[in-house]
Amino acid sequence: MAPQPAIRSKQMEKTINGIPTQVVCTEFSNYIFIVLTQYGKIGTLLSITPDTRSGDISVPMFTTRVLLGKDEVCNEPLTHVYAKNVTTFVSQESGNRPVLLGLSLKDNSAETMKTVKDMIKGCQVW
Repeated sequence: MAPQPAIRSKQMEKTINGIPTQVVCTEFSNYIFIVLTQYGKIGTLLSITPDTRSGDISVPMFTTRVLLGKDEVCNEPLTHVYAKNVTTFVSQESGNRPVLLGLSLKDNSAETMKTVKDMIKGCQVW
């Protein structure tokens, strides 16, 4: 029997609204790392972590924080909203593990968000 790789990773590419879009999902022991790009680079690196300090542990809140790149929370909170929307299910399905998200998209439309979520599901490594 062949040994399992230490780090599992899957990737997918699809054209969304005429823009080539890549998704790479990698599982680490303590994080899920996802890169979502239409520029061919990581872009803004965000940490999305479940916060179980709320009263109902079955429905965790999620905290986003920009680790690298421009934090547009004051001028453009869309980055944080988009990050939570596309990664919440990943954290929940992986046992509430935190998610690192590299986000670099030209098109932030609702259609793109739905397609990207489907691509992430297709790259499931958790």
